[in-house]
Amino acid sequence: MAASLTVHGHFYQPPRENPWTGTIDPQKSAAPFHDWNERVHAEAYRPNAFAKISIGDAEVEVNNFERMSFDVGPTLLHWMETADPETYRRIIDADHESLERLGHGNAIAQAYHHTILPLSPLREVRTQVRWGLADFRHRFGHDAEGMWLPETATNDDVLDVLIEEGVAFTILAPWQGRAWRDLDGGHWVDVGRVPIETRLPHLYRHRDGSGRTIVLFFYDADIARRIAFEQAAGSAEALISLFADRAIDGGLVHAATDGETYGHHHRFGELGLAYSLFVEAERHGMEPTNYGAFLDGYQVTREASLVDGAGSSWSCAHGVGRWATDCGCSTGGSEGWNQKWREPLRAALDLVKRSADETFDRLGWELFDDPWAARDAYVDVVIGKTD
Repeated sequence: MAASLTVHGHFYQPPRENPWTGTIDPQKSAAPFHDWNERVHAEAYRPNAFAKISIGDAEVEVNNFERMSFDVGPTLLHWMETADPETYRRIIDADHESLERLGHGNAIAQAYHHTILPLSPLREVRTQVRWGLADFRHRFGHDAEGMWLPETATNDDVLDVLIEEGVAFTILAPWQGRAWRDLDGGHWVDVGRVPIETRLPHLYRHRDGSGRTIVLFFYDADIARRIAFEQAAGSAEALISLFADRAIDGGLVHAATDGETYGHHHRFGELGLAYSLFVEAERHGMEPTNYGAFLDGYQVTREASLVDGAGSSWSCAHGVGRWATDCGCSTGGSEGWNQKWREPLRAALDLVKRSADETFDRLGWELFDDPWAARDAYVDVVIGKTD
């Protein structure tokens, strides 16, 4: 029986449209392309949808989205649907192909905007989740099983909302777990003593005692780091060997990275990924799958709890500090440079938001039976739903 592997790609671009014109203004830093959407699309999204590789004496065109787990941000899909309908359709079709082949689609939803959810009011978290699920349903034609959280940022409140909204699983970094235990009555084990086994999914229980759960997939951080920062996808055989060397019976070896890694961050990375998933995986006795398919019929045997504090993420060693404080996360700067501006900037934006929310809440009840339910439903207008 082939061992299971999953490569997850998080594909995202923020909305860059000028709010007055509805179009993207020229961005000189993206030259020779008009803007960064066009540049990243040309270097990553389209090449992954139309990867040309040689198999034997034949050159074949493969669609990487058919063999990888992925999420594509709603704002990116909105842009792509008009900018390149062919690639957009290729991504949708890849999910349908995997749904037919595996019984579960490769695509999962993303919270609608790239909001750091642990720093948001719960009402905002719920709206972001509902909008993300609605956008997915509109585009892919079926309900999403899983959801990607921006920067994998989460806390107990966020996971409780995901459970309440019917999300079956999400993907986290291993350092976001605090402790784990076996479901058959085992004692809690701190991850500082025995790390989380990333090859096994873990249950997380809603804190209300209802017994409702969500499955947490903690990705293999070492493989992800090698892909993202050491160009591991430059060699298909080397990449698959990373997965094959860590395979265990009944487990899933999986890694999550930005989807732009394959082609944009690392040139020709989409080709290495294509050879890995369509050629080398079979040669190494590995079977590419997705999270939903892996869970089908699988009996989860462990549960996990989250690290304490305001929240955690895959990209901030200080939890979620990089989006709120001068936590120390940076990409470098001149001597004396700091990020003390973060806290007052976020405080100012939060102040504006609270004022807007208060105004909406006060006036909204004069216009709607429930203004907040109307806001959740407004996603149908945003996505252009007509039925």
